[in-house]
Amino acid sequence: MFRPYSIEEGKFLVKLARRAVEEYLRSGKIIQAPPDTPPRLLKDKYGVFTTIEVFMGKDRRGELRGCIGFPQAVYNTVNGVIRSAIAAAVEDPRFEPMRIEELSKVTFEVSILSPLELLEPGNPRSYPEKIVVGRHGIVIQKGYYSGLLLPQVPVEYCWDSMTFLNEGCMKAFLPPDCWLDEDTSVLIYEAQIFKEVEPNGEVFERDLMEELKGCKNANKNEG
Repeated sequence: MFRPYSIEEGKFLVKLARRAVEEYLRSGKIIQAPPDTPPRLLKDKYGVFTTIEVFMGKDRRGELRGCIGFPQAVYNTVNGVIRSAIAAAVEDPRFEPMRIEELSKVTFEVSILSPLELLEPGNPRSYPEKIVVGRHGIVIQKGYYSGLLLPQVPVEYCWDSMTFLNEGCMKAFLPPDCWLDEDTSVLIYEAQIFKEVEPNGEVFERDLMEELKGCKNANKNEG
């Protein structure tokens, strides 16, 4: 299980993401790593994504407001969080840039990604068995096309692994069964995820396997 950071380090990163966006929206400046940054966060290099959601209440999934990051270790963890948070706020092409008054209405979530692992090509029909919903995220690559879905996405939508692959292909603007093509690369990774309970509130570490039980219970109720 990929869990490089403590909850205290996770809290630091989420609060840093919010602070970076607030400063950028106020002044247009990209903040530097604070003096009290834990040393490991300056030394480590991981892929990082920041997700911003409109807060809909503690018991409801928020509405996406922006999500951008770096699948691979381009920056150290701190700078990856700062830059991905700002990009999620103002550069996500699906949304208008955030306004400063929105900060009190959104939650921040930071995902720290493990190194990408290429699934062995040649037997794509085995991919659904190798992808564990609640543990893995995926990257689909074919030619110039690429699409990434974080591990929390299939849990939030109660997808199985095959649906996850189909949706990953469509995220890459490819046909849903593109993962069956021999010239398509499928990569997997894990993520440690820290999120605010409410805007500017407490930060917790998400347990996707625990959240996945909600899907199973819902299926039982429907049956």
